[in-house]
Amino acid sequence: MEPKSKLAGPERAAVLLMSLGEEAAAEVLKHMGPKEVQRIGTSMASLSNVSKSEVGEVLDDFVTTVEEQTALGMGSDDYIRNVLTSALGKDKADGVIDRILLGRNSKGLESLKWMDPRAVAEVIRLEHPQIIAIVLSYLDPDHAAAVLSFLPERAQPDVLMRIATLDGVQPAALQELDEILERQFAGNMNVKSSSVGGVKSAANILNFVDSSKEGLILDKVREVDEQLSQKIQDLMFVFANLAEIDDRGIQALLREVSTDSLVLALKGADDTLKEKIFKNMSKRAGEMLQDDLEAKGPVRLSEVEAAQKEILSIARRMAEEGEIVLGNKGAEQMV
Repeated sequence: MEPKSKLAGPERAAVLLMSLGEEAAAEVLKHMGPKEVQRIGTSMASLSNVSKSEVGEVLDDFVTTVEEQTALGMGSDDYIRNVLTSALGKDKADGVIDRILLGRNSKGLESLKWMDPRAVAEVIRLEHPQIIAIVLSYLDPDHAAAVLSFLPERAQPDVLMRIATLDGVQPAALQELDEILERQFAGNMNVKSSSVGGVKSAANILNFVDSSKEGLILDKVREVDEQLSQKIQDLMFVFANLAEIDDRGIQALLREVSTDSLVLALKGADDTLKEKIFKNMSKRAGEMLQDDLEAKGPVRLSEVEAAQKEILSIARRMAEEGEIVLGNKGAEQMV
């Protein structure tokens, strides 16, 4: 059932929580991760002029959704596995399932998700690179990228290679991680392996690393294993891949991007992407953008890369929120 309200997902959640009252809202937030709390908290702080009818629609939709749910099988690991596998397919579901089922009692690892990246780096920087790789694989890619940037530069390529070649976490590794992160996997030592890491995970993390460091890390990886370096690069979603987004998605993205950033970013873009951008703008807006590009003159490569990273970050956020679907290369498809 499509919601009638024009409010975005986080805003709808904010309206619902603010309608529940402080105690109930706090109980709900306790079950959310750091990103969700921050996103909804920001929406709660910025909500204004929400009409009575919009509040009513949000509450009605919530009640309808709850009424359609069933309690059968709740709390069952088999139930969780079956539902997620049916919804996402086996390949995508495996990693999600492992994070959920292993993460329930992973207090040490979960606490890292709430910590400042510099603080996480301080906690793990002296550990074995394989342990660091496992920890970063469990963090969200943007968080992991920030942590990676605070690790010693000489260690960054090694850690990324270990993430890319990580194929499950064995019990011995879980035991070592348990000792380091204070009973992180207590009670879950029967698990044979966890689907974390891999080339895609390494590519996702590198997507969020600063452009200058990204190149240095890939160069170092290439010196050791050229084939692995190419696999990582092939799975990264780079600026040129924005051309793979459909027209509707490009239009939505353009509404979120400042003209200044777009001009800078397009100075280093290929003709295919430029054509895609101009195609999805009004004739007048396209002419103005073309004039701005011609008037800009030469710019530093670092400025262009920074602008492209900013736009890619916006695109990934919009993809996470379901507003756009990223292209085939280096991006998960929505089903």
